Amino acid sequence: MSNPTPIPYSTTIHIRDSCLCLHAQRAARALARRFDTALKALGLTNQQFSLMMALNRPEPPPMGPVARLLAMDRTTLTAALKPLERRGWITVEPDPKDKRGRRLRLTPDGTAVLSAAVPIWRAVHADIEAELTVDSDVLRQGMLEVSV
Repeated sequence: MSNPTPIPYSTTIHIRDSCLCLHAQRAARALARRFDTALKALGLTNQQFSLMMALNRPEPPPMGPVARLLAMDRTTLTAALKPLERRGWITVEPDPKDKRGRRLRLTPDGTAVLSAAVPIWRAVHADIEAELTVDSDVLRQGMLEVSV
């Protein structure tokens, strides 16, 4: 690898214009910024909102399914849970069926914050969908197909 072949600038332009990963990352960052800004008044980030919403289930979920839903590894999920736990919005409890496992539960304070966040999310989401020039269901389906 002492004399690498130069990559033509046209290749750079082609990848810039066609790379699905690049465009998905840019879109994800732009969307996250919009939701982060809107949720800031509640002291909540978009990532925290998504995480807490993933816990809003009839029974506290184990860590594995939550990590899979959010496309996170368990270590990243554990780190993301810590600030929510410190704020008293979630608890991490032993799994009654398997003491090695953990279940994630929203606290009443966490549920209250999440309840206040939902109308904000709905408004921002409606604004974003109204700005799209493509069918949002087709866009969502395409992203789902790539993410599985």
